[in-house]
Amino acid sequence: MFVGHALLAFALVGGTAAVLTDRRIALRLGIVAAAFATVPDVDMVYALVGLVGAEGGVMGTVSSFWAASTAVHRTITHSLVVAPVAAALAGAWLHGRRRDAPAWLAVAVVLGTGLGTVATLVSGALGGAVMAVFVVAAVAVAEGVGQYTEFGARTTAAVGFVGLFSHPFGDLATGEPPAFLYPLNAPLVTERVALADDATLHLLGAFGVELAAIWAGLLVAMWLLERPVREAIDFRAVVGVGYALAALAIPAPTLDFSYPFVFSVLSVGMIGAVPRVRFPDVAVERPDAVSAALTGLSAVTLGGVAYAVAYVLL
Repeated sequence: MFVGHALLAFALVGGTAAVLTDRRIALRLGIVAAAFATVPDVDMVYALVGLVGAEGGVMGTVSSFWAASTAVHRTITHSLVVAPVAAALAGAWLHGRRRDAPAWLAVAVVLGTGLGTVATLVSGALGGAVMAVFVVAAVAVAEGVGQYTEFGARTTAAVGFVGLFSHPFGDLATGEPPAFLYPLNAPLVTERVALADDATLHLLGAFGVELAAIWAGLLVAMWLLERPVREAIDFRAVVGVGYALAALAIPAPTLDFSYPFVFSVLSVGMIGAVPRVRFPDVAVERPDAVSAALTGLSAVTLGGVAYAVAYVLL
C-alpha cells in the first residue's frame, strides 16, 4: 500500500485543488500531500531488525521483515489524533525556518517533544523512538516544501493533514486495523474490512483497491499535465492477460502468504520499460517514464483481473 497511500492523497488534493486554482499549483499541492501520506509508514524502520540473521532465502527474509514490523506498525504513526498535531508541527517548522522566527521553531519543537513523550509513556522506549523518526520525517517533508515551493505554513499544514489523515484508511483491508485513536485506548475499528469470505479473493480484492488508488493518482496527474492517457499506454500491456496461467503455477495467495503472487504479478509491469523496436527501420525506441508507468500498470491490472478470473473458474 505504500504507493497507493501517496497517490490517493495526490488524487484527493491535486484533483480538488485543480477546481479551485491553477493546474500547476494543484500538481505541486498534490505532490506535497503525497509526500506527507508516506510519512506514517516510517514506523516500518523497526522492521529492519527482522533482516538481521533472517534465514530461508528471499521468502524467509521477507517473512522475518513483516513479522518484526507488527511490533509497532499501524499504531503510533497511523493515528487520526496524531495527524493534526504532526501537520501543525510541519507548518510551524516551515514558518519558523522561512521567516527566521525562533518562536515558531520552538512551537514545532514543543509539539514534536510532546508527541515523543506521550508515545514513550504509552508505548515505552520503542514507541518513543518510532515517534521520533516520524517527527523527523514530517520535518523533512516541511523542509522540502520550504525549499522547492512557495506554499505557506497554513497551506502546508492543511495539505499535510490530508496526507496524514487519509493514510490509515488505506490499511483497513490488509493486516490488523490501524490504531485510529492512539494514544487513547479506544479502538475505532477492531477487525479488518473483509472484502470476501474466501481468503484468496479477499487478497485479490485488497490488491484491486491498491490498484484503484494508484490509477486515481496517475489519472489525476495526467489530467493536470494535460497529457492524453490513451497515447501513453502501449498495446503491449495486453501481455498481462497471460498472467492467468499463474493460477496453475503458484499457491493460492492470502494475506499471510502473498509474496509469490505480489512479486510475480508486479514483475509483469516491467513490460512497460522494455524498449520498442520499430520496423522496417529496426529503430529502438525507449518509452518515457510516463508511458512506462502507465503501460506497466495496465499490464499489472490486466494480470490481476486475469488471475482472479482463472482462480474463480478453476
